[in-house]
Amino acid sequence: MEFPQLSLSYSSYTEKANPWLLITGGRPPKTSWLNALQGYDACWAADHGIDACQQAGIRPDVLLGDGDSASTKAWSWAEQNGITIQKYPVAKDYTDTQLALQLMEEAGAPAIILTGAFGGRFDHAYSTMFSCASLSVPCALIDETEALFYAQADQSINLTCQSVPKAISLLPFTENCSGVTINNVRWPLTGATLTQKSPNAVSNELLTGQTDLSICVKSGILGVYCYWETP
Repeated sequence: MEFPQLSLSYSSYTEKANPWLLITGGRPPKTSWLNALQGYDACWAADHGIDACQQAGIRPDVLLGDGDSASTKAWSWAEQNGITIQKYPVAKDYTDTQLALQLMEEAGAPAIILTGAFGGRFDHAYSTMFSCASLSVPCALIDETEALFYAQADQSINLTCQSVPKAISLLPFTENCSGVTINNVRWPLTGATLTQKSPNAVSNELLTGQTDLSICVKSGILGVYCYWETP
């Protein structure tokens, strides 16, 4: 996967098609960052994500949601432009983002890029992060400031940074993650065990002059979080 500030590859994933993009209703990405994002084959918007689409001039293939957070102007823009709309009731078990992730996976998305996931309400961000961790396809949550990727059991991920992150953190999304290895950082790990109960691999840094980063895990689901300072 290619992003404006880095590229991402997985050891056990061979890209047969481009990922699909989901724009959801948390903190919207900067329009310039969103317009610079390329290489996706389909675009979906979840509720308030349609506002970011309208502002960026991006016509999504599908708008999904209950309409409780999208602006009336943006929702009407979607209707006027003939965008496929899947409307759901406000009273439901899953969030609009969870429904979109499930339906995109069922529709054959080979991988999912999710933006608009950070900021806003913590409960929605928490739900989104754990829902993405359980997907059977690779999923990247990212905007110009934050990113979260997942390494599954016996998998490694490799990052090449065009813009060096200020902080890199490893976050267990299962009770334990064993065999964790990370290189080219100030505090490297080799075969370490990280626990969800006491996550302590936070705020690492790339070594000076390094732009490449590799992380692998033997068991568990490990989140790799990056943070950039933006002007």
